[in-house]
Amino acid sequence: MTITTATLSGTRTELPDDVLDQFRAQLRGEVLTASDPGFDQVRPVFNAMHQEKPALAIECSGTADVIDAVNFARDRQLAVTVRGGGHSVAGLSSQEGGVLIDLSQMRAVDVDVEERVAHVQGGALWGDVDRETQAFGLATPGGVVSDTGVAGLTLGGGYGWLRRKYGLSCDNVLSAKVVCADGVLRTASPATNPDLFWAIRGGGGNFGIITSFTFRLHELGPIVAAATVFYPMDAAEQVLRRWRDHVATVPDEVTTELVCVTMPAAPELPPEIHDQPCVVVAGVYAGKDLDAGMRALQPLRELGTPLADASQPMPYSVIQSDFDAFFPRAAFQAYWKSVYLPDLTDGAIDVVAAKARHRPTPLTLVNLLHMGGAVARVGEEETAFAQRRAPFMVSIDGHWPDPAQNAEKIAWVRSAWDDVARFGTGEVYLNFMGLADEAPSTNVDTAFGRNLARLAQIKATYDPGNFFRNNNNITPAS
Repeated sequence: MTITTATLSGTRTELPDDVLDQFRAQLRGEVLTASDPGFDQVRPVFNAMHQEKPALAIECSGTADVIDAVNFARDRQLAVTVRGGGHSVAGLSSQEGGVLIDLSQMRAVDVDVEERVAHVQGGALWGDVDRETQAFGLATPGGVVSDTGVAGLTLGGGYGWLRRKYGLSCDNVLSAKVVCADGVLRTASPATNPDLFWAIRGGGGNFGIITSFTFRLHELGPIVAAATVFYPMDAAEQVLRRWRDHVATVPDEVTTELVCVTMPAAPELPPEIHDQPCVVVAGVYAGKDLDAGMRALQPLRELGTPLADASQPMPYSVIQSDFDAFFPRAAFQAYWKSVYLPDLTDGAIDVVAAKARHRPTPLTLVNLLHMGGAVARVGEEETAFAQRRAPFMVSIDGHWPDPAQNAEKIAWVRSAWDDVARFGTGEVYLNFMGLADEAPSTNVDTAFGRNLARLAQIKATYDPGNFFRNNNNITPAS
């Protein structure tokens, strides 16, 4: 059956049966159309607001399939979307009527204990990485949700519980294998294609498809000291002020953030917080001494009178999945906005607390992340990821179930962000920026800052035709 597919020029083209049959014969993975069994089982995306269906889904089984998929689509100038983990809040893991290059079958993680590195395929999730590395008491900085894709998070920077001790995910990439727009597999490392290596550490999916990363590993776990304290929302201003004052003195081993959310009435949660709006203060100590870690985290447990306190030493892999319930796949419409703050002033705290108290839905989150430490010790031009100096970031994560409410809820998130952004640097974290009616290039200039010109030059080297454009897109330099 002939199918019709979107092209890079915005038109449509036909792919007849004989062309698809010949292509299928090349691949070890599957080539699926809407009429094929398995099409609806392709790895779903996180954001239910962006459920666009491709005309063709290519389920790559390895690097050779990725190369053939890129060549097939480029030769025909077909519109392409790359799906690693599928957790893009901006909807950059889906595209209506185009070609989906899906890496969900490429999830292998190989740990070299002696060298302390992990080789991770491009379709892996952070839970895959933690499962393999924690077997040896090793870890690399990942996200805070185990279902997040390794590639998307890393290419966009990568904040997690180890950031103040060991930096961002992208800071721990030692090398990567990249299939570029010309179908050539390149190594990106300090010694080989160093410009490409610089660009993929924070520059997003603009430069090719990562088929594998090599990450530096650090001794950590399997048990670490952790704090999870639930304060009443009514005390938000007090808790935020005391938290701000405390984090100015914490060692690099402590990474902490606040999550303002209404807790569900889940049976595994203390009954005192069921259906309660809470300021959740969480922290992790990236060190081996559990007693020292719990002492370092103790002040987070004394910011007010908690409703409940679940702080204790626990497996690092459990901590990495603690927030999973707030981010289920394909369950919510999601629209987020973020901004960095040069300081957490009383005025900023009052606005953040007010927005947290008047969230439009129970599972809309207002988050405060503390930065510094190893994040700030990397120069702003050492990697493509430019924002290294701001000590705080606010993220407003709008979640709701009914698409009929999209206009209303998106407007709330934008309004709340406008109010918070008055205290910000003007810079944003692209991994935490949703897209509704905005173009994919929206916020690229404010995210990359003075690194944007260099990124555009590198884009022109490796993708002059902007083949990879369904991303936080960088226009190739002319």
